[in-house]
Amino acid sequence: MCYCNCLTIEAISLENRYNAKLENPETYKPVYYASAFSFLTWPVITNKEPGLLQGFNWGLIPFWAQTREQALKVRTGTINAKAETAFEKPSFRHCMKSKRCLIPSTGFFEWRSFKSKKYPYFITLTGAGVFSMAGIWDSWTDKQTGEILSTYSILTVAANPLLAKIHNVKKRMPVILPAEQEKNWLDESLSKDEILSLCAPFDENLMQAHTVSRLITSRTRSPNVPEVQEEFEYEELEAL
Repeated sequence: MCYCNCLTIEAISLENRYNAKLENPETYKPVYYASAFSFLTWPVITNKEPGLLQGFNWGLIPFWAQTREQALKVRTGTINAKAETAFEKPSFRHCMKSKRCLIPSTGFFEWRSFKSKKYPYFITLTGAGVFSMAGIWDSWTDKQTGEILSTYSILTVAANPLLAKIHNVKKRMPVILPAEQEKNWLDESLSKDEILSLCAPFDENLMQAHTVSRLITSRTRSPNVPEVQEEFEYEELEAL
């Protein structure tokens, strides 16, 4: 799955990369490590407004949630959406058809199980800088307050060989879109088969990964620092 993400690019570079304007540039800050369960705001590009980087919260709340209590409960289970079954799930199926988005990233974190212990890895694309994960989004309105919450989920697929070695229990990975397919993902005219054809494991030969320290699980220090992405070796860990 994909529960930890980062986006370390500066605002102007992010806008140039996507040829889109940040909705609130004054609040944008690079993120070195983010857990999905903080439900933080992230810049995304939707099919409805491809020229705008909008701040959406991670953890999709479907439009049909009846109460705020239900909405906040639902989002804990919608951090990710399995591409293979998203068209069947009540929380995701309407979004797959008409509410797709790009989620910018400069790298993500996964855990490898080895001899009853888990070891964190940082994964990036070779020489790509910023890349796009495939996402779906929705907007939910709190009937009591009128507040509108715009949220998203990251689609996942079966892991490629590299990620299968790292995320070796569930063997999943985020859907990473080649740059030339980003506009296709936002195309509202796509059929179900065309949408699913874009949800493929990314080429492992275009990815790289290394182990990092356990700073990402620290309870005394913030992991949102450059150090969290630095390579850290574990003597007891066998090479991939």
